[in-house]
Amino acid sequence: MTADQFVLTINPDPTKQGVRIEKAKYEVVRKAILENLRASGPMTFSQLGALVVEQLQPTFDGSVMWYFTTVKLDMEARGELRRVPKSTPQLIELRGGS
Repeated sequence: MTADQFVLTINPDPTKQGVRIEKAKYEVVRKAILENLRASGPMTFSQLGALVVEQLQPTFDGSVMWYFTTVKLDMEARGELRRVPKSTPQLIELRGGS
């Protein structure tokens, strides 16, 4: 595989490094996260993860939950998602609350 077939993820915690993952897998997981948040609004990490796993598990090659966590963190770092302040349990939403 060539370098352009990978994404170097970033982590919202500057003390942690991102990882290189296949661009195709990144895009599938990112799309599932966006679809679920657009359809249902803010939800907990566990709720969103369960929906993404349910959606992708039958055909996805690899640990859906690992990819979900990695892509979610990258999307937070890039400003696409945010953790809702002062929510207990912590909620995740699309940036701008949409």
